[in-house]
Amino acid sequence: QVQLVESGGGLVQAGGSLRLSCVVSGRTSSSVVMGWFRQAPGKEREFVAAISWSSGYTSIAESLKGRFTISRDNAKTTVYLQMNSLKPEDTAVYYCAGRPNIVGITTTRGYNYWGQGTQVTVSS
Repeated sequence: QVQLVESGGGLVQAGGSLRLSCVVSGRTSSSVVMGWFRQAPGKEREFVAAISWSSGYTSIAESLKGRFTISRDNAKTTVYLQMNSLKPEDTAVYYCAGRPNIVGITTTRGYNYWGQGTQVTVSS
């Protein structure tokens, strides 16, 4: 099994920054790719970013490029999501997730492991 624990969420003013962390433990080899998703009230869960543990390949949602970046620390089995120039529309619960392959990384389908989520609230 794989356990994912997110942290770093909170309340921030528009224009501010936050860095989310996701610590992965357990059978980490089962999660070849790590992703971040978010879900706002009344909306579907949407892709934010993903990264490969081995190659460092990254994918960022087109609408978030330039503001959000994803990185990983293999030694700490931790994935980070750096969010800059935050906007009120970024308000959501952010989830970390892991999947065993690199196919279809922008969809929730195929992600076998999910964290409990961390709330990000951006005030105007």
